[in-house]
Amino acid sequence: MADTSLGFRYRGRLSGGQPTIVNLYSKDTVVHTKGDLLMLDGVTGEVLIAATDSKLIIGMCNETKSCTDSTTKVAVIIDEDAIYGVYDASARHINAPLDIAGATAAMTVAADSNHDLLVIAESSAAEETLVMIKHGAHPMNVTVT
Repeated sequence: MADTSLGFRYRGRLSGGQPTIVNLYSKDTVVHTKGDLLMLDGVTGEVLIAATDSKLIIGMCNETKSCTDSTTKVAVIIDEDAIYGVYDASARHINAPLDIAGATAAMTVAADSNHDLLVIAESSAAEETLVMIKHGAHPMNVTVT
């Protein structure tokens, strides 16, 4: 039986290495919840809760923490090859694109329109869905010219 709680869970890296966890300032006064996907503010470099079509999705919040805008740091897994498990009551095919859905503490996936995530393994509706961030603008892939 799949874990039906919402939120993303770190499941490993394609490279097999340990997760890279960095502490980044929160852009907002908010509770960041372990399992939320976060994005970077392109101007300040601070993190905020990602939503579908976010352009700079950086990774997954690795702790639940009450944050104050531009003052509190929160732990984030930032590896571009990180694999995340998420509850999804639908069967998924490998390489299927999906979107981020839900708010903080209740994130999951939804049918694709913005290509936020990529399914990396076949799964039935009874299994968790394994995904990677593939929104095309993951900060670890961006080249500034």
